Amino acid sequence: MIRKLIRRMLIAQVFSALTVSLCLLIDSVMISRFLGSHAIAAYGLSNPLLLAIGAIGTLLAAGIQVVCGKALGCGSREDADACYSSSLAVTAAVSLAFTAVVLLFSSPLAVLLGAGRDGTLFESTRDYLAGFSIGAPGSMGALVLIPFLQMAGQSGLLIAAVLTMTVTDVALDLLNVFVFNGGMFGMGLASALSYYAAMAVAGIYFFSKKCTFRFSRKSVKRPVIAELFRRGIPAGVNMIASVILIFVMNRLLTALDGGHSVAVAAYTVVMSIGNAANCITTGTGGVSLTLCGIFFHEEDRSALRETVRRLCGWGAALGFGMGLFLLVCAPFLVNVFLPRSELPYRYAVPALRLFAAGLVPCCVNNALKYAWQASGRSGLTELFSLLEGALFPILAGFVLSRFSGLTGAWMAFAAGELLTLLAAGVLICRLSGKLPWKDGAYLLLKKDFGVTPDRILETKVSSVEEATAASRAAEQFCLSRGQDPRISSHIALCIEEIAGNVILHGFPADAKDHHLSVLVMDKGDQWVLRFRDDCRAFDPVHFVPPEPEQALGIRLVLSMTEEAHYTYSLNLNNLVLKLPGQESPAEA
Repeated sequence: MIRKLIRRMLIAQVFSALTVSLCLLIDSVMISRFLGSHAIAAYGLSNPLLLAIGAIGTLLAAGIQVVCGKALGCGSREDADACYSSSLAVTAAVSLAFTAVVLLFSSPLAVLLGAGRDGTLFESTRDYLAGFSIGAPGSMGALVLIPFLQMAGQSGLLIAAVLTMTVTDVALDLLNVFVFNGGMFGMGLASALSYYAAMAVAGIYFFSKKCTFRFSRKSVKRPVIAELFRRGIPAGVNMIASVILIFVMNRLLTALDGGHSVAVAAYTVVMSIGNAANCITTGTGGVSLTLCGIFFHEEDRSALRETVRRLCGWGAALGFGMGLFLLVCAPFLVNVFLPRSELPYRYAVPALRLFAAGLVPCCVNNALKYAWQASGRSGLTELFSLLEGALFPILAGFVLSRFSGLTGAWMAFAAGELLTLLAAGVLICRLSGKLPWKDGAYLLLKKDFGVTPDRILETKVSSVEEATAASRAAEQFCLSRGQDPRISSHIALCIEEIAGNVILHGFPADAKDHHLSVLVMDKGDQWVLRFRDDCRAFDPVHFVPPEPEQALGIRLVLSMTEEAHYTYSLNLNNLVLKLPGQESPAEA
């Protein structure tokens, strides 16, 4: 089940990141081809301010993945709704304030960004800022809604929203150039409207009755907002590291190029293509953060281990495929930006090929560091974000360039990723005392995390007979743990009723193959039962049968439990039942 879930989420996340990157690539290509060199310069000057609103959205999205993942993992709808409501409220406040400030002060901001006080460059920068700022609520809102769509299992709608944004952006760019002649203001406005188009598609789910999340002004809470920002800090560190890296590398390349801007131009093209190629690393990290956040708060060590292991493997495969594509197609990709006759083209082609070598370790690094963030080691994630994003590539660039000149500088990204992966391996060995791949050591979980394997019984169920067998096995497991026969029989009955209900009513509901996992966990003073299936959404906790005599088995099960929580996330039904237990004689 986890394998299927990871594959579905990874496809959606990679596609989403790729399409957003392609939007930026398309904008830059169309501006340079149709509006001229001053326009692309104005676009470059505007980017730091535009990235600011993107940085806040990215930070919030990362915080949502952790905070809402925790709420869903604990089965708390109230906390999930508080996360949803608080994130929407802060998004609206920040983005509207940003729009107002940029519209009111577009001219001073253009001067501050280095466009001068008058002339074509100044006017183009000012106009693009004004046009793009109108879409700030849409661009930031789109970033914030993505993790909610993923956790609600709406991967198809997410892909549709991002695809709508891309098509709308391209169409409006073309209309602006060939019909309206709106210049840079029109290009900025085209991007703004495309974000609102994506929001409209996403709204199909969020305004529907089946939406998992509910907005309420009462659910907007300052502590939740603070937690969202705190949990999103590693994403902010990533962006700061990127700014530092680009600033330092530009200075290094200028010095190596004798004060000319040819190498910097080539580096800009490589990074533009590289940002699109990094959709696989972004996707790997996003899936790791979301799934590990949920499984960590379920205290599901085996699910965490399988998630990170599979993400490292699939991420490495994707990195290899993308690297091979860049290696072969580098001349064609660079030619989209630069004529073959120009010197920057001859610099950029080998630089892009060397960049490709770093994609495999980058995917593995992202899977690991975001798993650490999800499991409460945010400080470690922040440290490795700085090492990976700035310190190691800068160090590699300076050292290698002393021996190989510009070629050494082009190797900075790949060398930095390899150094980060080596550092992660050394750290895991030091902290766990094991090889990184041994017994899930790469998770860096504390020894007292969850419960020991001998306290867990997990069963895969696919038929009524297997449900009956699972209930008997659970009863024997409880008795072997010192539980009294009455509670043991209650646990067995819960499993037989709930698993049987899923098999009989959930599995036949459509023509798809389905899976059901039943987990029994001995927590000493309490027994926890978790049922997870990929059938259609069904909430047995709040289900009201049309006839009083129906659903008697479900009501009997709920009457035996101390707590019952249901969530539907990532296209999975998750039911957690908690029954009273007793300390085993060995521990009493």
